[in-house]
Amino acid sequence: MLDLTQERVLVTGAAGFLGRHLCELLRAEGCQNLFTPRSSDYDLVDRAAVRRLYAAFEPTVVIHLAARVGGIGANRDNPGLFFHDNLQMGVNLIDVGARLASPVRKFVQLGTVCSYPKHTPVPFREDALWDGFPEETNAPYGIAKKALLTMLQSYRAQYGLNGIYLLPVNLYGPGDNFDLQTSHVIPAMIRKLATANDKVTLWGDGSPTREFLYVRDCALGIVAATRQYEGAAPVNLGSGREISMRDLAGLIRQLTGSTAEIEWDTSMPNGQPRRCLDTSRAQEAFAWHAETRFEDGLRKTIQWWQAQSPTRKGGESPKETTNRG
Repeated sequence: MLDLTQERVLVTGAAGFLGRHLCELLRAEGCQNLFTPRSSDYDLVDRAAVRRLYAAFEPTVVIHLAARVGGIGANRDNPGLFFHDNLQMGVNLIDVGARLASPVRKFVQLGTVCSYPKHTPVPFREDALWDGFPEETNAPYGIAKKALLTMLQSYRAQYGLNGIYLLPVNLYGPGDNFDLQTSHVIPAMIRKLATANDKVTLWGDGSPTREFLYVRDCALGIVAATRQYEGAAPVNLGSGREISMRDLAGLIRQLTGSTAEIEWDTSMPNGQPRRCLDTSRAQEAFAWHAETRFEDGLRKTIQWWQAQSPTRKGGESPKETTNRG
């Protein structure tokens, strides 16, 4: 088992939603040599900047969370940017770490559930990852991330890089991004319903299902995998609960105390029809499972949002830190 208190740990995307929770957990568990670079100092899309980054810190463990991310709308509007930046960041970090930065002992790459084929049988098993094309609006992002799995496996074979690949479902929790232009579904629904006076319009027809993982549970899974998992095969991180968008909206409406009417704009895309992961590999490989009940996690998320904006009615969202690096 890897003792992270004795390692020099580099976390990219440390200022982002998941990164903040992960770094808080690592520090609480005694990881003193923790490096959390900012994109303003090290642009991970720039190979020269990545070489400077490795030279400056000489990490022995790299946990790559940084990503260009967003919901369906952001993916639809920025397919080229999402493909290029996510692929290029991973390629730079893996290549420099494997071939030029010899101290790197372990590389942890965060993938995405968006990489799975559009019509993957539920629950999604890791072996189905290559059985078809992803849902179209998410495909550029999902394929870029999936390509990094192949890169890690090939670099393990040729250069001996101990790289692991984790596939989390959609995350939620305190500190999430509530900017309606870039947020994912839970913070978007919370903000819309918590600030609406009469009516809220949501995309699609409400039929797609999703699985959500509380952010701290995901951070715990990453730490467990970093310590214990040595395999080349990808590993799902999820909660095992599937809920429709219609039921999710109703639950958030109830928990926020909203009286707004919900209407569905069927001219807008639904996204992938269903998502729910099989997490048995994570349980078997490093004894991890999600601990937070969905309703409890939603309440904590809503309470956090309300504390940030107790009198907010449709105003600007609190500023969010980029997840890019």
